[in-house]
Amino acid sequence: MESIQRVYSRDMQYAAARYTEVRLDLTANLLFSGLEKDAVDFVDNYSGTMKEPTLLPAALPTILVNANQGIAVGMASNICSFNLREVCLTTAAYIHNRQHNLLETMPAPDFSTAGELVYVDKQMKKIYETGRGSFKLRGKYRINKKENLLEIYEIPYNTTVEAIIDDIAAQSKRGKFREILDVRDETDLNGLRITINYKKNTDVKMLVLKLFDLTSLESSFSCNFNILVDGKPKTMGVAEILDHWLRWRQDCVRREANFERQQKEDKLHLLKALELILLDIDKAIALIRLTKTESEVVPNLMSSFGIDQAQAEYVAEIKLRHLNREYILRRIDEIALLENEIYDLKSLVASTQRINSKISSQLKEIAKSYGRERLTSLIEPEEVPVLDEEDLIDDYNIRLYLTEEGYFKKLALTSLRGNFELKLKEGDSIVQEIETTNKAEIVFVTDKAQVYKIYAYEIEDHKPSFIGDYTPNLLELDDGEEIVLMYASDGKFTGEMLYVFQDRRAVRVEVNHYETKNRRKKIVSAYSDHSPLVGAAYIAPGVDPDFGVINNQGKLLIFSASQVVQKATRTAQGKLIMSGSKHDKTIETFLRAEQLAKIEDQEYYRVKKLPGAGRYIKELSAEAKQLSLENLL
Repeated sequence: MESIQRVYSRDMQYAAARYTEVRLDLTANLLFSGLEKDAVDFVDNYSGTMKEPTLLPAALPTILVNANQGIAVGMASNICSFNLREVCLTTAAYIHNRQHNLLETMPAPDFSTAGELVYVDKQMKKIYETGRGSFKLRGKYRINKKENLLEIYEIPYNTTVEAIIDDIAAQSKRGKFREILDVRDETDLNGLRITINYKKNTDVKMLVLKLFDLTSLESSFSCNFNILVDGKPKTMGVAEILDHWLRWRQDCVRREANFERQQKEDKLHLLKALELILLDIDKAIALIRLTKTESEVVPNLMSSFGIDQAQAEYVAEIKLRHLNREYILRRIDEIALLENEIYDLKSLVASTQRINSKISSQLKEIAKSYGRERLTSLIEPEEVPVLDEEDLIDDYNIRLYLTEEGYFKKLALTSLRGNFELKLKEGDSIVQEIETTNKAEIVFVTDKAQVYKIYAYEIEDHKPSFIGDYTPNLLELDDGEEIVLMYASDGKFTGEMLYVFQDRRAVRVEVNHYETKNRRKKIVSAYSDHSPLVGAAYIAPGVDPDFGVINNQGKLLIFSASQVVQKATRTAQGKLIMSGSKHDKTIETFLRAEQLAKIEDQEYYRVKKLPGAGRYIKELSAEAKQLSLENLL
């Protein structure tokens, strides 16, 4: 079909008839040639008022030229299209040599929407041999740096302009295309065009890679050459398809030849009557002239010249001006020609080799007359840039918040400009705040000796007015499990974790114990579970912060991180940091550096060596004596 206007759209209504002009393309002649020569069977149409062909006598394997998807009553089938010239020349070569390598003359599918096909030899061989497999199709683009425009002018066959624009819009809502300002469909009579307007200073190559990865600008075409053969579905490779088509086409050619032979034999039969008439033209003229009624002319000719009814009617219909020796001799001369043609047609029908040669000649002529260059260009996998997952992630500065009641908030720093109010649940408070980037891996330490990990970009940005995600739901924590510490890695797990236990022990372990090659979401036995955890803290490289603990007798001990023993295994129990009598059995409260600021005369409680006994909090700091985990953390 050849149309002037764009006659369809994926989402919009179809074009009104008054705006649509469609006609058969010249190549449609290849589908109907031979239809009038009984090349195929005819059956009644749906109403029984006329006949229609069961198949069109196509002179080439159209099953490979036109893309087809699905078979009537829900049978799966997906056949890609190939180049018309390549199909014709390949079929012609295959007719003469069944061992012909099809990939030499028909290297890959070719689509009307052009684009690029990522050619993998192994995959293509599998498709040709089995009729199943897949390959990737990519669109083509050009860059207008002066106008900050990216124009897509060819797309994969199995997508649409609307689908690509919808993909871009959906990914933009997820923050994947922050560099895109606008997308427009500017397709017109000059051809397809999707115009993307991007921000100044955009890395256009990276934008293109993201478009290929996140939209249907690159898509996979899955082949399933499932075809009805004698009314039954069968999955076949290209060679087997050509075998079936060739047998069917041979039958079409035989039927055409038999039809032509029958017509020539009928004509020859009539011309034989002229041979007899030539013996006595005057007798024939006199017989017709002297016959009293018109109905007696044919019987009189039959009896006088020994011809049958068809021959007699033919002679009777000859104009009087043609009943002369010259005309009759000229027509009789056709007899020899007809006899030769009839003999040739009989010879053709009897010779499969001659039929194959005729089919091959037709295919070569079609390739010459209607063939065109490939539209879909082939590229090697090495020519396709590989996009790392990290390249798809927008990296920007963020701030993370963890609240006492277990709510987590992720805010882009840009959303914190100007006056803003950080909304929290009533009675809740922030216990930890970290500035990092969107590519950071966040580590959550729980009170059940477990660590949960998640990348910041996997969590949607929040607004200051949002109370946050509830960590038991966000991380799928075990029942009763609570977060005690949050840490963000920028790609390098450096520094240490300090763990303080209720049995007065403490230990330092390297953070890299929680670095994993695979993307594990949960690490069990993250630290020793020999005693309940009182508190935990992250110690950055090169710093030696102070911490404090309060035991069940109200004694306070302040120490530096470097005084705590460091162990090579993450499940080590550590060593005592607080000594005392049998009544000083447990540590109740752990204080970080920012919480120690509430303590007066810190040197009074500091020890030079661990374990230390600690000291009762001075009366001057009596209110500090009431410190507990609830109001300090």
